[in-house]
Amino acid sequence: MNVLAFVLFLAIVALTLVITYYASKKTNTTSEFYTAGGGLTGWQNGLAIAGDYMSAASFLGIAGMIALSGFDGFFYSIGFLVAYLVVLYIVAEPLRNLGKYTMADMIAARFDDSKVRGIAALNTIAISIFYMIAQLVGAGGLIKLLLGIDYVYSVLIVGILMTIYVVFGGMTATSWVQIIKAVLLMVGTFIISFIVFAKFDFNFVKMFNEMKTATPLGDAFLNPGNKFKDPLDTISLNLALILGTAGLPHILIRFFTVKDAPTARKSVVYATWIIGLFYVMTIFLGFGAAAFVGYDKIVAANPSGNMAAPLLAEALGGDFLFAFVSAVAFATILAVVAGLVLSAASAFAHDFYSHIIRRGEATEREQMLAARWASVGVAVLSIILALFAQKMNVAFLVALAFAVAASANLPIIILTIFWRRFNTTGAITGMLVGLFSSLILVAISPNVWSPEVGKAILVGEPIFKLANPGIVSIPLGFIAAIVGTLLSSKKADSKKFDEILVKANTGIKELTN
Repeated sequence: MNVLAFVLFLAIVALTLVITYYASKKTNTTSEFYTAGGGLTGWQNGLAIAGDYMSAASFLGIAGMIALSGFDGFFYSIGFLVAYLVVLYIVAEPLRNLGKYTMADMIAARFDDSKVRGIAALNTIAISIFYMIAQLVGAGGLIKLLLGIDYVYSVLIVGILMTIYVVFGGMTATSWVQIIKAVLLMVGTFIISFIVFAKFDFNFVKMFNEMKTATPLGDAFLNPGNKFKDPLDTISLNLALILGTAGLPHILIRFFTVKDAPTARKSVVYATWIIGLFYVMTIFLGFGAAAFVGYDKIVAANPSGNMAAPLLAEALGGDFLFAFVSAVAFATILAVVAGLVLSAASAFAHDFYSHIIRRGEATEREQMLAARWASVGVAVLSIILALFAQKMNVAFLVALAFAVAASANLPIIILTIFWRRFNTTGAITGMLVGLFSSLILVAISPNVWSPEVGKAILVGEPIFKLANPGIVSIPLGFIAAIVGTLLSSKKADSKKFDEILVKANTGIKELTN
């Protein structure tokens, strides 16, 4: 056991529990639980969004992916960053202006139908759980590497902690954990990147030249095609990454934590700069791990490369940097899973319980109780599923969640805002087809089936050959929404669309004739 790492782990856990304790004193209403009362400033929310977004997939998964696959691993960094342009220009302001607590609120602003709200909530829960599995896999591998604790117990530790943050502290605790984690992660990543660059004499040309001989891939390390042999796979992955962020529930609910749409827009700008700088530095993490840790050692620690960044820290800075970076990675996972649990719990308590089961008549106390029990339920389900995904790369697992988000949520968000003829049938059809097409394609893909034992969850030949379903499922989501609308006998309410259009772009809540 690395004693220093263990001490830093305990320090981070203690700090986050103190934050949760003080946040719990300010979490008495549903507004405070779901959105921190809308009291965050632009820079605070920007840091929290960055903290939410720079997950285990970013820090652990991408570093390992670049170290093992070279250029193909960097596709994740590019896709994750470019995605924020879609969020900034299309989603952030309309969502903040039309919604209240969840993404379903925004859709329900135009379609006041319990089926629409229920399916939107179902999408939120499914995507959140998919994403959370990746974080728990990263956490299990990290704690096992550091402390020698069995993977199962490692996942349980993180699961219990994330549940405590949400159940007691709500969005206020979650936001401040994410802010602190974002600062620590940027500091740790910068230190490693600086040392790696110094090893190459601060010379990009030298760095790229040396990488041609640093890995078993040789010259091919700097070229595409090492992991994604099929160009369609590359396109599918990037479609999912670029479009998926705008449909991720735990990112979307962050826009309700500020007072108005201009502040939401500012928070996206802050987040984009922070995230952009971070993803540039993932090049140094990946290259450094490949050059100074080595392929064999990375794979020995974790076959998918998830431990490349902590191993690089150990190779460059000894036990202290290893302990610090590992503790930061742990904080990264805690912050993200707390946000995911909160988004799923909000969808259940606010959308299913309050609006569908209780038909809007649930009291504040009943909603709070439902949200807290939902947090426990979501955490338990995610932990169980994570136990079966131990050998999968966390960046790849997150990319699948992005595909589901881009297929099931994004088409409905865009068409709700921009298409006058769009109706309830189209919304329901689009969400269901987007959700189930992406899940079914994943279930019959190489992620689940492989002829080689140990390469996937099940042994067998995959029916769907692409690793990411985005290139098929995203168009299907849009097509189903459009066809469902055109074939439906229901007519869209043009007056309602005009009202939504004005509200989405101005934030005016009440319109007068």
